[in-house]
Amino acid sequence: LFDLDNTLHNASPHIFPHINRSMNAYIERHLGLNPAEATKLRQHYWIRYGATLLGLIKHHQVDPNHFLQQTHIFPALQQMLVFEKPLLHALKRLPGRKIIFSNAPRHYAEAVLTMTGMERLFDTVYTVERINFKPKPMIAGFRSLLRQERLDPRRCIMVEDSLPNQIGCFAVTGVLGTGAMGIVYRVQHAVIGKPAALKVLKPDYADDPDMVQRLIREARTVNAIRHPGIVDIFGFGTLPNGQAYIV
Repeated sequence: LFDLDNTLHNASPHIFPHINRSMNAYIERHLGLNPAEATKLRQHYWIRYGATLLGLIKHHQVDPNHFLQQTHIFPALQQMLVFEKPLLHALKRLPGRKIIFSNAPRHYAEAVLTMTGMERLFDTVYTVERINFKPKPMIAGFRSLLRQERLDPRRCIMVEDSLPNQIGCFAVTGVLGTGAMGIVYRVQHAVIGKPAALKVLKPDYADDPDMVQRLIREARTVNAIRHPGIVDIFGFGTLPNGQAYIV
């Protein structure tokens, strides 16, 4: 299972800024907010729900089809794409079925795949419409795809760039809270289904050894107390970008 944006092509330089501006403009028009308020609300819903769309549906009854259509209009998409052609050969060599699993709308995902030449390398494409607007990191979206394709999750690999969608063997199902040094996610083990909370240092502190040691001391102190009113910490790790986390 492959994510699309920032996994198979680099959307950060041109595409994501364009989408963010389009989302801000949409929120300004339809919710009557000023630019600063629209930006703050968009970011808040992305942090809280993993997708701005979910917050707009839940709290403002926004039509998801209209929102996605209006925020994914690209007059010059071909010129905005940043794609490494050697990836085509790497994908060809991979065994097994290959499926796109993206939070983007279908018209945009299909356009990107066609323009990059990747469309012939994937068996099928799952966009947010096909999973009934249950985007990643919602477990319901994963389950819908697995059920429709009759896949065993133990025999699948998720290739994903976004931290809120996968951390190690845990699938992220939501955000529990944010603090000065980290973000706490609600997670579920992808195979055995065990629920947990996962605290990740913010990217600003990834290269700060003092903050990493502080997180480790926090874990050791909590486990030393061993009180029924305090949770156990049973895991520690580091993401590829250097962010430390505890489970």
